[in-house]
Amino acid sequence: MIDHVLAQCTVTDLERAERWYRDLFERAPDARPMAGLLEWHLGEGFGLQVWSEPDRAGKSAVVLGESDLDGAAARLTEAGFAHEGPQPGGGARILQLTDPDGNRVVLFGP
Repeated sequence: MIDHVLAQCTVTDLERAERWYRDLFERAPDARPMAGLLEWHLGEGFGLQVWSEPDRAGKSAVVLGESDLDGAAARLTEAGFAHEGPQPGGGARILQLTDPDGNRVVLFGP
């Protein structure tokens, strides 16, 4: 039985990516399991890995649930993240972000 999920984004520059995801999640990574890999544990049984793999960088997409999408949008705007604000999408609302390598990070919520 599968009981954990770690989504993954591949990046070219791990230090730059660490700053971006640290600002997104408002905290440092929870783990550094091996060289080139960062992990944020976002809840019971799920999280995000950021992996340095330059040849594949920028081709990832992750979708994360956010309980306060408007609050997240305001906080991210203040932190300097470029986005177009919450938009309708998939029966909910979404906030589309792009990391420095072009990976798509989509927050969704009510």
